[in-house]
Amino acid sequence: MINAPTSPRQTLDWTALKPADGFPAVEWRISDSPVAYPEAVATMEARAAAIALGEAPELVWLLEHPPLYTAGTSGHATDLLEERFPLFTTGRGGQLTYHGPGQRVAYVMLDLKRRRPDVRAYVAALEQWIIATLDAFNVRGERREDRVGVWVRRPEKGDGYEDKIAAIGVRLKRWVSLHGIAINVEPDLSHFKAIVPCGISDPRYGVTSLIDLGRPAVMTDVDVAMRAAFENIFGETRASTPAIA
Repeated sequence: MINAPTSPRQTLDWTALKPADGFPAVEWRISDSPVAYPEAVATMEARAAAIALGEAPELVWLLEHPPLYTAGTSGHATDLLEERFPLFTTGRGGQLTYHGPGQRVAYVMLDLKRRRPDVRAYVAALEQWIIATLDAFNVRGERREDRVGVWVRRPEKGDGYEDKIAAIGVRLKRWVSLHGIAINVEPDLSHFKAIVPCGISDPRYGVTSLIDLGRPAVMTDVDVAMRAAFENIFGETRASTPAIA
Protein backbone atom coordinates (compact mmCIF):
# COMPACT_ATOMS: atom_id res chain seq x y z
CA MET A 1 0.00 0.00 0.00
CA ILE A 2 2.67 2.45 -1.04
CA ASN A 3 2.60 4.24 -4.35
CA ALA A 4 3.60 1.93 -7.19
CA PRO A 5 7.33 2.20 -8.04
CA THR A 6 8.17 3.59 -11.46
CA SER A 7 10.34 0.60 -12.42
CA PRO A 8 8.83 -2.88 -12.88
CA ARG A 9 9.05 -4.71 -9.58
CA GLN A 10 9.22 -8.15 -11.17
CA THR A 11 12.56 -7.20 -12.76
CA LEU A 12 14.11 -6.03 -9.48
CA ASP A 13 16.70 -8.23 -7.80
CA TRP A 14 14.80 -8.83 -4.57
CA THR A 15 17.10 -11.78 -3.80
CA ALA A 16 19.70 -9.24 -2.70
CA LEU A 17 17.64 -8.69 0.46
CA LYS A 18 18.92 -12.04 1.80
CA PRO A 19 22.09 -11.43 3.81
CA ALA A 20 25.30 -13.39 3.64
CA ASP A 21 26.02 -16.28 5.99
CA GLY A 22 26.71 -15.19 9.54
CA PHE A 23 24.10 -12.39 9.54
CA PRO A 24 22.10 -12.50 12.82
CA ALA A 25 18.82 -14.41 12.64
CA VAL A 26 15.60 -12.40 12.54
CA GLU A 27 13.51 -12.67 15.68
CA TRP A 28 10.11 -14.27 14.94
CA ARG A 29 7.20 -13.41 17.27
CA ILE A 30 3.56 -14.43 17.24
CA SER A 31 0.83 -12.86 19.37
CA ASP A 32 -2.02 -15.18 20.28
CA SER A 33 -4.46 -12.41 21.29
CA PRO A 34 -5.61 -9.39 19.23
CA VAL A 35 -3.30 -6.40 19.64
CA ALA A 36 -4.62 -2.83 19.80
CA TYR A 37 -3.32 -0.72 16.94
CA PRO A 38 -1.73 2.05 19.05
CA GLU A 39 0.11 -0.59 21.08
CA ALA A 40 1.43 -2.23 17.92
CA VAL A 41 2.66 1.08 16.49
CA ALA A 42 4.39 2.02 19.75
CA THR A 43 6.11 -1.36 19.87
CA MET A 44 7.24 -1.06 16.26
CA GLU A 45 8.58 2.46 16.71
CA ALA A 46 10.59 1.50 19.79
CA ARG A 47 11.98 -1.65 18.20
CA ALA A 48 12.90 0.08 14.94
CA ALA A 49 14.81 2.74 16.86
CA ALA A 50 16.71 0.06 18.78
CA ILE A 51 17.53 -1.80 15.56
CA ALA A 52 18.87 1.38 13.97
CA LEU A 53 21.16 1.86 16.98
CA GLY A 54 22.33 -1.74 16.85
CA GLU A 55 20.75 -2.47 20.22
CA ALA A 56 18.21 -5.10 19.12
CA PRO A 57 17.90 -7.77 16.41
CA GLU A 58 15.57 -7.50 13.44
CA LEU A 59 12.01 -8.59 14.12
CA VAL A 60 8.97 -10.03 12.35
CA TRP A 61 5.85 -9.81 14.49
CA LEU A 62 2.73 -11.76 13.48
CA LEU A 63 -0.58 -10.70 14.99
CA GLU A 64 -4.24 -9.92 14.50
CA HIS A 65 -5.99 -6.64 15.27
CA PRO A 66 -9.51 -6.00 16.51
CA PRO A 67 -11.65 -4.56 13.67
CA LEU A 68 -10.28 -1.18 12.58
CA TYR A 69 -9.33 0.94 9.60
CA THR A 70 -6.02 2.68 8.96
CA ALA A 71 -5.22 5.58 6.65
CA GLY A 72 -1.75 5.90 5.16
CA THR A 73 0.01 9.04 4.00
CA SER A 74 -1.97 9.10 0.73
CA GLY A 75 -5.34 8.46 2.39
CA HIS A 76 -8.41 10.54 1.52
CA ALA A 77 -11.29 11.23 3.89
CA THR A 78 -13.76 10.46 1.10
CA ASP A 79 -12.51 6.85 1.01
CA LEU A 80 -14.17 6.22 4.38
CA LEU A 81 -17.72 5.42 3.31
CA GLU A 82 -19.07 4.42 6.73
CA GLU A 83 -17.69 4.97 10.24
CA ARG A 84 -18.13 1.34 11.19
CA PHE A 85 -14.88 0.85 13.13
CA PRO A 86 -12.18 3.13 14.57
CA LEU A 87 -9.97 4.87 12.01
CA PHE A 88 -6.28 5.40 12.76
CA THR A 89 -4.01 7.71 10.80
CA THR A 90 -0.63 6.09 10.36
CA GLY A 91 2.74 6.89 8.87
CA ARG A 92 2.89 4.04 6.38
CA GLY A 93 2.52 4.64 2.67
CA GLY A 94 -0.78 4.02 0.92
CA GLN A 95 -4.41 4.84 1.54
CA LEU A 96 -7.20 3.18 3.55
CA THR A 97 -7.31 -0.46 4.51
CA TYR A 98 -9.03 -2.74 6.99
CA HIS A 99 -7.49 -4.93 9.69
CA GLY A 100 -9.36 -7.41 11.83
CA PRO A 101 -9.76 -10.98 13.07
CA GLY A 102 -8.98 -13.63 10.49
CA GLN A 103 -6.32 -11.49 8.83
CA ARG A 104 -2.67 -12.26 9.46
CA VAL A 105 -0.73 -9.05 9.87
CA ALA A 106 3.06 -9.24 9.77
CA TYR A 107 4.98 -6.22 11.00
CA VAL A 108 8.47 -6.39 9.56
CA MET A 109 11.38 -4.52 11.12
CA LEU A 110 14.48 -5.11 9.00
CA ASP A 111 17.69 -3.11 8.73
CA LEU A 112 17.75 -2.35 5.01
CA LYS A 113 20.91 -0.28 5.36
CA ARG A 114 22.77 -3.49 6.22
CA ARG A 115 20.83 -5.64 3.76
CA ARG A 116 20.17 -3.41 0.75
CA PRO A 117 18.97 0.21 0.91
CA ASP A 118 16.49 -0.11 -1.94
CA VAL A 119 12.80 0.42 -1.17
CA ARG A 120 11.63 -0.89 -4.54
CA ALA A 121 13.54 -4.13 -4.14
CA TYR A 122 12.19 -4.42 -0.60
CA VAL A 123 8.57 -4.08 -1.76
CA ALA A 124 9.23 -6.65 -4.49
CA ALA A 125 10.65 -9.00 -1.85
CA LEU A 126 7.57 -8.56 0.35
CA GLU A 127 5.36 -9.37 -2.64
CA GLN A 128 7.44 -12.46 -3.37
CA TRP A 129 7.08 -13.53 0.26
CA ILE A 130 3.30 -13.34 -0.02
CA ILE A 131 3.25 -15.12 -3.39
CA ALA A 132 5.36 -17.98 -2.01
CA THR A 133 3.15 -18.25 1.07
CA LEU A 134 -0.01 -18.46 -1.04
CA ASP A 135 1.58 -21.09 -3.24
CA ALA A 136 1.61 -23.41 -0.22
CA PHE A 137 -2.22 -23.30 -0.38
CA ASN A 138 -2.41 -23.74 -4.16
CA VAL A 139 -3.33 -20.08 -4.70
CA ARG A 140 -1.60 -18.19 -7.49
CA GLY A 141 -0.87 -14.68 -6.32
CA GLU A 142 0.34 -12.11 -8.84
CA ARG A 143 1.92 -8.67 -8.90
CA ARG A 144 0.40 -5.70 -10.69
CA GLU A 145 2.63 -2.79 -11.65
CA ASP A 146 -0.16 -0.24 -11.16
CA ARG A 147 -1.51 -1.78 -7.94
CA VAL A 148 0.75 -2.66 -5.03
CA GLY A 149 -0.19 -5.82 -3.16
CA VAL A 150 -0.88 -9.36 -4.32
CA TRP A 151 -3.83 -10.18 -6.56
CA VAL A 152 -5.77 -13.27 -7.62
CA ARG A 153 -7.51 -13.58 -11.00
CA ARG A 154 -11.29 -14.17 -10.74
CA PRO A 155 -12.43 -15.09 -14.28
CA GLU A 156 -15.64 -16.58 -12.88
CA LYS A 157 -16.71 -13.03 -11.97
CA GLY A 158 -16.11 -11.67 -15.45
CA ASP A 159 -13.40 -10.63 -17.89
CA GLY A 160 -10.59 -8.76 -16.19
CA TYR A 161 -11.85 -9.28 -12.65
CA GLU A 162 -9.25 -9.63 -9.91
CA ASP A 163 -9.33 -9.62 -6.11
CA LYS A 164 -6.67 -8.47 -3.68
CA ILE A 165 -5.74 -11.14 -1.16
CA ALA A 166 -2.86 -9.33 0.55
CA ALA A 167 -1.91 -5.71 1.15
CA ILE A 168 1.49 -4.08 1.64
CA GLY A 169 2.19 -0.86 3.51
CA VAL A 170 5.68 0.21 4.52
CA ARG A 171 7.56 3.00 6.18
CA LEU A 172 11.32 3.48 6.62
CA LYS A 173 13.07 5.27 9.47
CA ARG A 174 16.86 5.42 9.23
CA TRP A 175 16.53 2.59 6.71
CA VAL A 176 14.77 0.33 9.21
CA SER A 177 11.41 -0.89 7.91
CA LEU A 178 8.12 -0.57 9.79
CA HIS A 179 4.61 -1.88 9.11
CA GLY A 180 4.55 -4.68 6.53
CA ILE A 181 1.95 -7.00 5.03
CA ALA A 182 -1.55 -8.33 5.71
CA ILE A 183 -2.83 -11.62 4.27
CA ASN A 184 -6.55 -12.32 4.28
CA VAL A 185 -7.06 -15.78 5.73
CA GLU A 186 -10.66 -15.69 6.97
CA PRO A 187 -11.65 -12.09 7.76
CA ASP A 188 -15.19 -10.76 7.42
CA LEU A 189 -14.91 -9.39 3.88
CA SER A 190 -18.03 -7.26 4.36
CA HIS A 191 -15.93 -4.98 6.59
CA PHE A 192 -14.03 -3.81 3.51
CA LYS A 193 -17.27 -2.38 2.10
CA ALA A 194 -17.17 0.59 4.48
CA ILE A 195 -14.05 1.93 2.73
CA VAL A 196 -12.56 2.28 -0.73
CA PRO A 197 -9.72 -0.21 -0.15
CA CYS A 198 -6.37 1.33 -1.09
CA GLY A 199 -8.25 3.94 -3.12
CA ILE A 200 -9.24 1.40 -5.80
CA SER A 201 -12.87 1.95 -6.81
CA ASP A 202 -12.90 -0.01 -10.08
CA PRO A 203 -15.68 -2.63 -9.65
CA ARG A 204 -13.52 -5.24 -11.35
CA TYR A 205 -11.08 -5.18 -8.43
CA GLY A 206 -12.34 -6.56 -5.13
CA VAL A 207 -11.04 -8.27 -2.00
CA THR A 208 -10.77 -11.99 -1.27
CA SER A 209 -9.34 -14.44 1.26
CA LEU A 210 -8.09 -18.01 1.40
CA ILE A 211 -11.47 -19.17 2.71
CA ASP A 212 -13.33 -17.17 0.05
CA LEU A 213 -11.23 -18.95 -2.59
CA GLY A 214 -12.18 -22.33 -1.16
CA ARG A 215 -8.83 -22.93 0.53
CA PRO A 216 -9.62 -23.83 4.16
CA ALA A 217 -6.69 -22.80 6.34
CA VAL A 218 -6.10 -22.17 10.01
CA MET A 219 -3.85 -19.35 11.13
CA THR A 220 -1.17 -21.68 12.47
CA ASP A 221 -0.82 -23.30 9.04
CA VAL A 222 -0.47 -19.88 7.45
CA ASP A 223 2.16 -18.92 10.01
CA VAL A 224 4.23 -22.03 9.18
CA ALA A 225 4.03 -21.28 5.46
CA MET A 226 4.93 -17.63 6.03
CA ARG A 227 8.01 -18.49 8.06
CA ALA A 228 9.32 -20.97 5.52
CA ALA A 229 8.78 -18.51 2.65
CA PHE A 230 10.32 -15.65 4.64
CA GLU A 231 13.50 -17.60 5.34
CA ASN A 232 13.94 -18.42 1.65
CA ILE A 233 13.85 -14.72 0.83
CA PHE A 234 15.17 -12.84 3.86
CA GLY A 235 17.25 -15.42 5.74
CA GLU A 236 17.24 -17.36 8.98
CA THR A 237 14.77 -16.70 11.81
CA ARG A 238 14.73 -17.64 15.47
CA ALA A 239 11.76 -17.96 17.78
CA SER A 240 11.16 -15.09 20.19
CA THR A 241 11.70 -15.84 23.88
CA PRO A 242 9.53 -14.84 25.53
CA ALA A 243 6.86 -14.27 22.86
CA ILE A 244 4.73 -11.12 22.88
CA ALA A 245 1.44 -11.89 24.61
